[in-house]
Amino acid sequence: MATIKPVFLFSDSQLLFWRNGERQFLERLRDLMIDDLEGSSRPFKAAYFGASNGDAPEFYDLFLAAMDTIGIRDCRHVPARLGSDDLAFIDQADLLLFAGGDVRRGWDAFDANDLAAKIFGRYYAGALLVGISAGAVQLGLKGLDSGSDRLFDTFRIVPFVIDAHAEPDWPMLHRIVPRAGEHVKGIGIPTGGGLVYHPDYSLEPIRHPATEVYVDAEGKLTQTLLLPGEGPFEPEAPPERPDYLREIEAAASGTPPESIH
Repeated sequence: MATIKPVFLFSDSQLLFWRNGERQFLERLRDLMIDDLEGSSRPFKAAYFGASNGDAPEFYDLFLAAMDTIGIRDCRHVPARLGSDDLAFIDQADLLLFAGGDVRRGWDAFDANDLAAKIFGRYYAGALLVGISAGAVQLGLKGLDSGSDRLFDTFRIVPFVIDAHAEPDWPMLHRIVPRAGEHVKGIGIPTGGGLVYHPDYSLEPIRHPATEVYVDAEGKLTQTLLLPGEGPFEPEAPPERPDYLREIEAAASGTPPESIH
């Protein structure tokens, strides 16, 4: 049975080619997928979702180059308007990467294709999810419609509001977090940095410090730094899982929803 994997959130594309000492960072992602294919001769499959950048081919080329460095060559560009072949590939993909661009533009395309349930299913089936910039935001709780200043729900797989490369002030998080619900926290990922969200709800900054934005007990909006290399940061209490995620978890595990905590 496949294991639920960490979710990787990148501020930009730098980590696709970053080497941590002698080791390429993407090798860590490849290693997470190896156990699922043990005993199988099929190659890894990687799906790229480019709706947020208008399916610009140059960004898919960058993705292909990154995947090639870790030996993944069975790749597919899943466009904003997808067909049955795209859906079939998603069902088999070991890695699903959501590209940067415009958060709302990409989300509208995902919503129009009813992708949320399919992505949840792939996550709980053990697929590795990666979000870059807008893609990182979409894997979190909320996006902000800049035209109307309205909040909208995104995939909500990572139970935090995410923003990228808006250091040091994180204006979007300061606007969203107080409106996103009680006890909701925001995480800002700086330029060149990343964040790993682990299945036990802990957070691991990569390469550069991440910024946590939250409303403290006195009602004051507060920022703290999460430093890389200090081990995963565990929240004081696990974020409550939305009902729809609890139902998917139950279906994946065979456990009745009321017994999931």
